[in-house]
Amino acid sequence: MLMSRILILLISIGVIGLVAPVSIASDQPQSVDVIAELIDQADDGATITVPEGVYQGNLVVSKPITLLANGDVVIDALGKGTVIELRAEGITLRGFTVRGSGSTVDHEPAGVRAFDGPVTIEDNTFEDVYFGIDLRQSPETIIRNNHLVGKDLELGRRGDGIRLWWSHGCVIQDNTAIDLRDMVFWYSEDLVIERNKVSQSRYGLHFMYSHNTVMSENELTDNSVGIYLMYSNNITLKHNRVVNNRGSSGYGIGLKDCDDIVIEDNALLANRVGIYIDNSPSSVDAVGLITRNSLSFNEIGLLATPITHDNVISENVFVENEEQVAVHGGGQLTLNSFEKDGRGNFWSDYAGFDLENDGIGDLPHAPRSLFRNLLAREPNLRIFVHSPAQQAIELTARAFPDLSPQPMFTDPSPLSTVPKLQLMPSSDSTNPWPMAVLSAGLFFSSLCIGWFFVYTPCESDTQVPHPPRRVDA
Repeated sequence: MLMSRILILLISIGVIGLVAPVSIASDQPQSVDVIAELIDQADDGATITVPEGVYQGNLVVSKPITLLANGDVVIDALGKGTVIELRAEGITLRGFTVRGSGSTVDHEPAGVRAFDGPVTIEDNTFEDVYFGIDLRQSPETIIRNNHLVGKDLELGRRGDGIRLWWSHGCVIQDNTAIDLRDMVFWYSEDLVIERNKVSQSRYGLHFMYSHNTVMSENELTDNSVGIYLMYSNNITLKHNRVVNNRGSSGYGIGLKDCDDIVIEDNALLANRVGIYIDNSPSSVDAVGLITRNSLSFNEIGLLATPITHDNVISENVFVENEEQVAVHGGGQLTLNSFEKDGRGNFWSDYAGFDLENDGIGDLPHAPRSLFRNLLAREPNLRIFVHSPAQQAIELTARAFPDLSPQPMFTDPSPLSTVPKLQLMPSSDSTNPWPMAVLSAGLFFSSLCIGWFFVYTPCESDTQVPHPPRRVDA
């Protein structure tokens, strides 16, 4: 009996020894050929659920199928080439971690590159990729809810987070890009770009020769430039939040030779320049509209070249910018209108008044500054901003009116009260309830302390009976 039990135990140990290596092997990285084989066996239009695990190599998908990740599925190119290439329309890629593209500039390796469209790329995580998602002639593609982190390279050496080339009618939604170069759109029209977040990159959103697009509710923070449009027409920017973009140019929104641009209800805060305009509109019959934006706490609120014309700038809030408006290279902005339908802009430095209490200042806002005029022609003078030298120059201009320059612009109907804006709230705003509870507690404590000192008599306030007054007979 004892020998039989020992024999059974030895057999069991042997079986475990045989089974254990198989279980461990299944947890080891596998080749992407495993996925490629599943694709080869599938019919067009099929859905393939990829088992959890790490798959190494470069994957090419050449038929219209749906690839779904079952749990944590990683495709790792081990630093060589593009991780996944999509070479057919109708492909869906969902739920994967895409990792480790190459980093050689000549082949521009990417996490995912598509050569046809439409395709759908959503709910994926990109790590250590040179380019993130690269579309080449892939119209009507959907890129949604992807998280992209680039390689640890200097800003100028990085690849683009999302790049479109000749890809019309695409939807770019709810993506996050960190430590990449640009989200750039070349020769691509009729796009919808909304609720994306770009930070610690070069250009948040960059347009080149792309038209007929709406960009809304995007958040662009801590980049060199927030949004820059070049040679692109009929673009609407609304409800975007552009904060702390302070590179060498540091534009929150920049326009270069663009026509029919609408900029409304955007928050442009703490950038080097809130809005920069260079020859936009560029056509004689085009108009630009800049309305209901908050341009606050920037070094320069609005910067434009003197040839800028036909922009209507109204109902914006200019608050505590170091310079509210500046002209690049000197000059005036008289070819633009700073009011519409009798309503101008709110200026935190407006020195007029509103006797009629109708919300419109009784005097035009036409700031004159000799120092600012000199600064536009000689940027190195910025070192003297807020210094006694600036004050001396301004005092001299007031003492000798002949030295005072013409105003750079005139707002004939400045607003005396801040207009109501529909701005996108910050995504990192904290829960207001703890602060509200703290405020209520402090208020209640102050009431108790006040009640104690008011209603508790001090020793010096105690009524002491006076001695009887002496009355002389």
